[in-house]
Amino acid sequence: QAGLSWATVLKKREGYRKAFADFDPHKVSLFSEEMVEELMLDAGIIRNRLKIKSVIKNAQLFIKVQEEFGSFDKFIWGFVNHKTIKNSLKSMADAKATSKESDALSKELIKRGFKFTGSTVMYAHMQACGLVNDHLTDCFRYNQV
Repeated sequence: QAGLSWATVLKKREGYRKAFADFDPHKVSLFSEEMVEELMLDAGIIRNRLKIKSVIKNAQLFIKVQEEFGSFDKFIWGFVNHKTIKNSLKSMADAKATSKESDALSKELIKRGFKFTGSTVMYAHMQACGLVNDHLTDCFRYNQV
């Protein structure tokens, strides 16, 4: 979602799912320049050529990481020592947008050639995948993550 509001991206989630083959990296990694042109006409997604091309390149790199580490899961969990970071937030004002772990993950991905993988985007990904628990301490989900 680099540079865009989450609301904008989430409204188009199903469009992205359809456009990018249910997010299957093996399928997306094979997208041709012709497919990029088709996606540039797809009103169901945000039509930014650089970002579309980066999704394809990132899918190719994702597969390389899977091959190197056995899974992307093993790779990414290494940035949090293979256990969830459980922050103790009392209010959303305490929430942060990045961490030293998301900084390190971002730097490593960029070193490997990934695009649009800045620390803020990586922190959001880490939250979504359960690597970081930023639920408020009084949230019913806090102890479930």
